[in-house]
Amino acid sequence: MLLLRLRIRPRRVRQSAGPSLWSAGVIALLTAAALAAITSLGVAVVSARQLSVIYEGRENLPDLEPFMRFDFPTTGHIFDANSELLVELADEYRDIARYDEIPPVVRDAILAAEDKRFFSHDGADYLSIPRVVSKVRVGALARRLAWGSRADVSRGPTIFPQGGSTLTQQLVRGVFLQHQTALENSHQLRSNGLLPRALAAVIGARNMNMAARKRDELRLSFWLEQEMRKRFGSKRRAKEEILARYASFVYMGHGQHGFARAAKHYFGQPLSTFMADDVDKAALLASIPKAPRDYAPAVDNAAALRRRNQVLALMAANGSLSPAQATKAQEQPLPAVLPHEVPPVWSSAVVEHVLDELGAQAGVGLDDLRQGQVQVYSTVDGRVQRIVSEALEHGLESYEKRHPQATGIVQGSVAVLKNSDGSILAETGGRQVYLGRETAVSDFNRARQSLRQPGSTMKPFVYLAAFDRGAFTLESLVPDEPISVPNGIGKPEKWIANYDGRFKGLIPMREALAESRNAVAVWLTLQIGIDAVLRTASTLG
Repeated sequence: MLLLRLRIRPRRVRQSAGPSLWSAGVIALLTAAALAAITSLGVAVVSARQLSVIYEGRENLPDLEPFMRFDFPTTGHIFDANSELLVELADEYRDIARYDEIPPVVRDAILAAEDKRFFSHDGADYLSIPRVVSKVRVGALARRLAWGSRADVSRGPTIFPQGGSTLTQQLVRGVFLQHQTALENSHQLRSNGLLPRALAAVIGARNMNMAARKRDELRLSFWLEQEMRKRFGSKRRAKEEILARYASFVYMGHGQHGFARAAKHYFGQPLSTFMADDVDKAALLASIPKAPRDYAPAVDNAAALRRRNQVLALMAANGSLSPAQATKAQEQPLPAVLPHEVPPVWSSAVVEHVLDELGAQAGVGLDDLRQGQVQVYSTVDGRVQRIVSEALEHGLESYEKRHPQATGIVQGSVAVLKNSDGSILAETGGRQVYLGRETAVSDFNRARQSLRQPGSTMKPFVYLAAFDRGAFTLESLVPDEPISVPNGIGKPEKWIANYDGRFKGLIPMREALAESRNAVAVWLTLQIGIDAVLRTASTLG
């Protein structure tokens, strides 16, 4: 080890015409060490299935039942009464696509890009081992052998390359090994035991973490494929189900998961409508999982164009495209990506109200909705909601013009009920922008949460209290005429007026209630006593 350290450092000697004997020896030694490591890696990959039975058995296996049921997190939706979307909520925006919903051109693109022998292997593609081994970073291994732990740089290259994983391995990694994968890129050893510590001393903790994750990935892949064959009756059906789950689970950039969601997000096109002529789009989608940040469709994305053309070439090599078809598709420019403007926010209040009712009446929480476990259909009418929200905004803007001192601080709320059953058609709890802050997600709902004078909504309680006394009916005549009430000690009486400034004289109680005549409500209160009104209101909550 000391010799290796001395020889790989820059030597302050006169440059010679060729490598010295010592240099050749060092290179030979490093090469031998690299080959030994590579050989060990290959043996480990080939023997992983057998080793898993010997050392791991059936211990520490995840619950496979949700995977079998295709129970992936999807998108929760809240619809209005006409099944129009009000809002969608999700931790992972995903649409599930069954195998028969994935067009052949998309399947061919996925397999060409990621795993051309998918339908023949049992979870690991042994024929890809030489290609993976050829990419082992000998230089990184040499630095590690020569410098020991001082060569460990968290952002430096690892010894083992990325890639070479089958679709099953990628799926296992994403579904069952997320936590382990997230923690592996550090210099803290994540495995216990003498052997992992010994190997980490040679190749470093970071590389050992990756090797341990790869071992678990292989072990779970073999097990998963075996269990899927048991569940679905044949290797072919198991493979179809695994491919469908991969196509629905994989991250596709810009917050989208799965090919079905990505097709709608980027192209505004349902995945099921892809035909042979859409092969350039299919290849573009199949390019994304390798590096979503780099290959997600965008205008003038040279990397995405290059990767798409590579996938098209692989499809031709696999026989799913003719050379002429591949060339024609490669000549196509990147398709226009669907613009995604933030839709206008009509009200967060009505959505918040729906969520409250879900929890109180159905026992459904926000997490259930964000996981896509429920889809909600409300009584809200989206058209009425838009009208109400716009009316509130315009009304408050007009008020501010009349009262400049209130600019930016005046607020309001609206609730619209359906006459036949009292269901909510629209609800707005405040302005869309208040004090410079967007209220798109949530805000104080003034329609339901604010405390204020009840105003004319108190009048029905007055009439109900009068009916309870038994002295009045809807046809009883009551005086709609000027009336006064006490206004405090030492103050003049307050005279009550109607909203229209007019009085109609004797009118039926039915008409007084329908027209919300102020004078009649005050007269009734004086007849039955304020305590009767308060008792009635309290009884009704």
